[in-house]
Amino acid sequence: MATLWATSVSGIAHNGRVTDSAGSAPTLVYDGDCGFCTTCVAFVHRRLPTKAHVVAWQHADLDGLGVSQQQAQRKVQWVDGDRVCGGHEAAGRLLLDAGGWWAIPGRLAVTPPFSWAAALLYKVVADNRHRLPGGTPACALPPDQRPGAGGIKASGS
Repeated sequence: MATLWATSVSGIAHNGRVTDSAGSAPTLVYDGDCGFCTTCVAFVHRRLPTKAHVVAWQHADLDGLGVSQQQAQRKVQWVDGDRVCGGHEAAGRLLLDAGGWWAIPGRLAVTPPFSWAAALLYKVVADNRHRLPGGTPACALPPDQRPGAGGIKASGS
């Protein structure tokens, strides 16, 4: 399966790493080692009319985006200017950015009490992503134990 690691509409790529630039489109940071996450990103590319940059955290300038490696390993991240959010809120912000009918579930995902259910759903999906379409057994492993980890330290290591 081809890995989708960086898509940039108006971002700047430095040495193969995508960074945010002032006033540019938001950035969605995902786990490029996760088959399920990569499948979801392929869906985003095909179906969502978003202006966001979509980049695997392994190929992103995390410092430039204001995201820690630990944050990126734990949840998908949405970076819009100085605002960083993760998990269900990041997914909701992506849907809001896509607009149209996508904005309805996006608004629900970031608005209590619906956001509480969205947070629970995100956790269930994240905990079981290796069992979902596109998921692989590697998705169940901590980041430092995945094939090709190359010395990446898992959170809490």
